[in-house]
Amino acid sequence: MSKPVDNPADPFKKALAEATKVMADDPEMTVTYSVDPPGMTKDGVRLPQVSRRMSRDEVLLARGTADAFALRRKFHDDAVDARYAPTGQMAREIYDAMETARCEAVGARYMPGTAVNIDAKIGQEADRKGYAQITQAADAPLAAAAGFLVRNLATGRDLPKGAANVMELWRGFIEQQAGGTLENLDHVLADQAAFARMARKVIADLGYGDQLGDDPDMDDQDDAADDAEQDPDSPESAGEEQDQSEDAEASPERSQDEQQDQSQAQVSMEDSADMEQGDEAELPEGEAPLEPPPPAPHSDADPNYTVYTTEFDEEIAAEDLAEPAELERLRAYLDQQLEPLKGAVSRLANKLQRRLQAQQNRSWEFDLEEGTLDAGRLARVVANPTTPLSFKVEKDTEFRDTCVTLLLDNSGSMRGRPISIAAICADVLARTLERCDVKVEILGFTTRAWKGGQSREKWLASGRPQQPGRLNDLRHIVYKSADAPWRRVRPNLGLMMKEGLLKENIDGEALEWAHRRMTRRPEARRILMVISDGAPVDDSTLSVNPANYLEKHLRDVIAMVEKRKQVELIAIGIGHDVTRYYNRAVTITDVEQLAGAMTEQLASLFDSDPRKRARVMGMKRVAAR
Repeated sequence: MSKPVDNPADPFKKALAEATKVMADDPEMTVTYSVDPPGMTKDGVRLPQVSRRMSRDEVLLARGTADAFALRRKFHDDAVDARYAPTGQMAREIYDAMETARCEAVGARYMPGTAVNIDAKIGQEADRKGYAQITQAADAPLAAAAGFLVRNLATGRDLPKGAANVMELWRGFIEQQAGGTLENLDHVLADQAAFARMARKVIADLGYGDQLGDDPDMDDQDDAADDAEQDPDSPESAGEEQDQSEDAEASPERSQDEQQDQSQAQVSMEDSADMEQGDEAELPEGEAPLEPPPPAPHSDADPNYTVYTTEFDEEIAAEDLAEPAELERLRAYLDQQLEPLKGAVSRLANKLQRRLQAQQNRSWEFDLEEGTLDAGRLARVVANPTTPLSFKVEKDTEFRDTCVTLLLDNSGSMRGRPISIAAICADVLARTLERCDVKVEILGFTTRAWKGGQSREKWLASGRPQQPGRLNDLRHIVYKSADAPWRRVRPNLGLMMKEGLLKENIDGEALEWAHRRMTRRPEARRILMVISDGAPVDDSTLSVNPANYLEKHLRDVIAMVEKRKQVELIAIGIGHDVTRYYNRAVTITDVEQLAGAMTEQLASLFDSDPRKRARVMGMKRVAAR
């Protein structure tokens, strides 16, 4: 009698793993299933988990993901990729999306069945990211559209609804700018190097040529020419080197004299320049011309942090970004999407409220001669009648007035469920803290445009000066000010559901902005909680500045806030390890953990025992710091 199968999904998972290895032509590759995001490493691939129910969507997603990874491993060469990969962020995203589409298209020609599976994967990803609801090209990712277009042209297959929508929004622009280059697609599809050269040409056609970096093919030609010029067997080069070495050895004194003469000539030129300035250098102090004061630095944390222009930045109230009727509609949509989560969040909020109110109101003095009879100590009187009665008096504890600011990442990567849960948690938490007489402020940060906006246009018109600094238009949103009653601003959080709002994230300047607002508050205690799902990213800025430009500024701002100690700073990372930036932080792997993390973080701050605070927040013990 055969042994019954414990998990009905196990035979399917085993068969899919073996098929993936065969397709990838890599029998040693490991295949695992996990609830973590899918991914591929040098040793293997991680596929989406398949539950016992084996729903149709689960099976199609697992098959599509496995086929996509297997085809990339079979048809993609990392060395060629590294050789031709652009240096700028936006250019690299377009390049990667096109290369992924190439691998999948080549696989579809040899194994047509993979195209159906990968279509299902693309469709589910498009639904998760809300691609079908996007109505403007500016709100759709250009890199994804370029990859979808390559896949469509190479295979002739229709794309799933959401992916097709993104592709069509950008198709006219891409074909107008790079249509001629893409005509060569069929001839280079099977050759990764040739396709990479075509992809770089497409990127340049789309206006991101400044992010490509050096041309690797030109570098090879230059290296060959340099090798020919510097051939050690060449008699001319050998003669020149010998003459130079003989001159240096024969007259070291002459070399020193020449250097001394050059130094004296330099000093003479500087002296003459000073003399040409005439009496201007000799003006009495009272008559010296007034110089304009140096401009104030853009950042208190790092005076060297530069911003190309602040002309197009905005700090705006949420109600000014949408009409009241639209805010009400978006708020209703938010409530509808997160109805199942409200119960759990409310229970956690009630727990936080009880802890806060207990600290605010419940404190007793014992063993007094008068007051309320202490029933807990009556046993002593019964045991020994000569023992005097004990009384107690309730007193108010010292609970400093507090202001809490929630700073929410409004970047495009938060689109979908993460931003929805962040919004509803902020909603419930604000109402809870308000009932406990704790002021709450809710802020959001993003940019006004995807590709630099008017700041980048101004930079381009000025001739693209080097190292321009931050190169995008900031948008800092006030959803709720600390003094505004919650009932009046309740619809504002619905704005986060608005299509096109979520774009890039420049965390350092947003954190500094929130810190400045808090330091102006009159409360004795100020708590700033940052909720983000990633490191600072702005393609336009990072394409023309050092790669760590925004990340370094964020670290500098965090160091400044923690050093000044005017504000208590904590952070929650959604699927991203923010502990490498913030000393007091926690990372959650599932957005549905956000409610519990927020309430526990705040509750720990109000705990009177520092060891409990450290334990709850996952930090080192306070005494050891």
